[in-house]
This record gives sequence, C-alpha cells and structure tokens, in this order.
Amino acid sequence: MYRDSDFFKNVVALTSIKLCKRPYLEQIERICNCYPKAMILREKDLSEQEYSKLAKSVLKICKQHHICCILHTYIDVAIKMNCTKIHLPLPLLQEHQAQLKRFKIVGTSVHSVEEAQLATKLGANYIIAGHIYETECKKGVAPRGVTFLKEVCNSTSLPVYAIGGIKLNKEQIDEVMYYGAKGACIMSSMMRI
Repeated sequence: MYRDSDFFKNVVALTSIKLCKRPYLEQIERICNCYPKAMILREKDLSEQEYSKLAKSVLKICKQHHICCILHTYIDVAIKMNCTKIHLPLPLLQEHQAQLKRFKIVGTSVHSVEEAQLATKLGANYIIAGHIYETECKKGVAPRGVTFLKEVCNSTSLPVYAIGGIKLNKEQIDEVMYYGAKGACIMSSMMRI
C-alpha cells in the first residue's frame, strides 16, 4: 500500500487484540514491515501477567525491525523488561512520578488543554490528543475536532499526536499536521493492514 513511501514516518501504530483478524504476532510483523514512527502496545484489557508475556514477543519483533516499541500502562512490566519507553494514562503519570526517571520516553493521552499543560509539568515527552474525528471506538461521542487539536498543540512545547478516527489517509494526516500535530496515532486501520 504505502510501503515504499514516507507515509508511515508520521504514524504511531496502536495495537488492539480485539481488532485483529489474523494471528496477533503476524499482524505485529505486518505493522513493523510498514516502518511506522513507533508502536504502542496498548492492550489495556489484558492482565499484567498476560501483557508481560505478550510484550516479550512484541518487543522482540519490534527490535528485529528497528521499530520503537512503547509499552502501555504496566510500568512494572516495562521496568522488568528494561524497556525505557512507556505510555501512561494521565492518572498513572501522576501516580508514578518517582519512577519516570527510569524512562527515556514517557507519553500520555489528553482530552483538554488543561490536561496537556499538566502532562507537560509532570514530565511527559509527548502527548496524544483526541479524539479528533468520529470513530467506532467512541461511538456516539462527538469528536473534539481540529480546533481542539490546534489549541492543545498551542498550549505545550511537547510533540502532540492526534488520535481518533484517523485512517490510512494522507489527507487526514496532512490535516492534523497542518493544525500543529507532529503526526497521527492509528489503531483500527493498522490492525487490519
């Protein structure tokens, strides 16, 4: 599809077992073959033990492809695996302040300008802001839109990545970058690529 272009250089892939139609690790391999900017292993519905087992395999595949793999939520799993990249929901970012020095990359998700400013103060290295467009993941919830995205981007010096309803579509990615985002996070389309 876009494999031979620079399309994925501004894409952060998010994973979701629920959306996967083929064997999970095969799908991870397919995503890695697209060479996204990074992959966030987002599997929030797994127990810590299940997540740890899966993370070991996914980190190995990402390492083989030289893809930045960011673990999600389970900070103890990341520490145990010597993974220096973590994405924490904002409450966990607040809770784990003392452990953040162990990480080279720390990200969080925000849904307001105030949360973006708090994430900046708490030591995040990047922010994911959303949801920008209508998405099946948040059915019935109105998107915040590109004006919201612009406000978040203007409120922080951190790189901001847009999320929510973003497809493998150059025009959408160009649009969120026009409004100040450094790129886009894509889950559904990446899990079906």
